[in-house]
Amino acid sequence: MKRTDIVAAAIRWIGTPYRHQASLRGVGADCLGLLRGVWREQVGDEPEAAPPYSPDWAEVLGQETLLQAARRHLVERDIGGARPGDIFLFRMRAGCPAKHCAILSQPDRIIHAYWGRSVVETRLSPWWQRRIAAAFSFPDLED
Repeated sequence: MKRTDIVAAAIRWIGTPYRHQASLRGVGADCLGLLRGVWREQVGDEPEAAPPYSPDWAEVLGQETLLQAARRHLVERDIGGARPGDIFLFRMRAGCPAKHCAILSQPDRIIHAYWGRSVVETRLSPWWQRRIAAAFSFPDLED
């Protein structure tokens, strides 16, 4: 699998409406649903089922659930070495668990499901850069 395959798959999800816990291209997805959908399209069956979660799950649980799952199934990378096709996890507030994810589409752009909108490609602005908690690659990704 190539980085360009990951980016192309993520681009096909752009415009998919935001739907909490959904993961169906063109129908609905949240940020994790986007990542799960690209996984299914590029890697195969999902390695584990996502448990039900509320929009405030990270604040309520206070646990690094998303980060731990990423470490089980993805390859952790140095944040500064992330390249298109890699995945960023974000902390929406300092001291809170990582709860948002996006796929790097260009060195300065990410594709993610935006609450209340849809899957979009946005600039990796300083606001987002400050919130990056970790970077990962899909398994067996060709560099």
